[in-house]
Amino acid sequence: MPVRQETRQLDLTVSGCPCPTPVDVVGEGPAALLLPALSTISARAEMHGLAEALAGDHRCLVPDWPGFGDRPRPRLPLEPATLHAFLDALVSALPGPYALGIAAGHAAGYLVAAAARHPGLFGRLVLVAPTWRGPLPTAMPERKALHGRIRRAIETPLLGDALYRLNISPPIIGRMMRAHVYADPERVTPAVVRAKHAVTRQRNGRFGTAAFVTGGLDPVQSREAFLALFQDGLPPVQMLRPERAPPRSGAEMDALAASGRVRPAAVPGALSAHEEHPDAVAAAIRGAI
Repeated sequence: MPVRQETRQLDLTVSGCPCPTPVDVVGEGPAALLLPALSTISARAEMHGLAEALAGDHRCLVPDWPGFGDRPRPRLPLEPATLHAFLDALVSALPGPYALGIAAGHAAGYLVAAAARHPGLFGRLVLVAPTWRGPLPTAMPERKALHGRIRRAIETPLLGDALYRLNISPPIIGRMMRAHVYADPERVTPAVVRAKHAVTRQRNGRFGTAAFVTGGLDPVQSREAFLALFQDGLPPVQMLRPERAPPRSGAEMDALAASGRVRPAAVPGALSAHEEHPDAVAAAIRGAI
């Protein structure tokens, strides 16, 4: 039987700016909110496999984040306060309640914070490969001033667009995906790379990338602050730890598991386990029910 799918267009206002937001609706049943990871290649399409795997049990709602997605992007101030405000506007327009809240990568901290601000909105939370620190702060934590200069350079007219194009060519995207996004390099096919490259070439695409890569969208600034998000009063939280997560990101996931504040489970894949192995991720989610 075909999976029921449609796309809704929401006209949200976030941080005083118009924020048109497409939301894909997949399946039927109790509502589930699926939040894509934040990354250079972030788009709601990355959650479609997981949404389809859950569609027999849930009505999955999958939005694009402001500044990301496979569409021209509105210009908003890209900072943590904007993304928190976006989730508040989103759940005001789509009030739930949600049986499930699922977040991948950097979306994890924002989902947990939203659950704390909106008690009772989510029945439980699932964090897939949760991260809190962007690529440059992870690779060069001592060079914080440099991160800001890089972001400003990419945001500069003309020069910034040229720098951005140099760093989002198909060969670079393919190398990045094989290095830490997918665990199996054979899955990084030319068709996958073309689709990801198309995401990066959307109007205003460089601004979301510049913010994310340089740490401008990190929801917190330390491991201690990340663990502190998991306060009393949250719904049950499951963390899915990919077996091939990069060492530094994996260490943060292991610290969260060791805190006792989440229920951990292993899944195959790397940082985009939800996209590479949606059936295994869906099975792990069902196994926690």
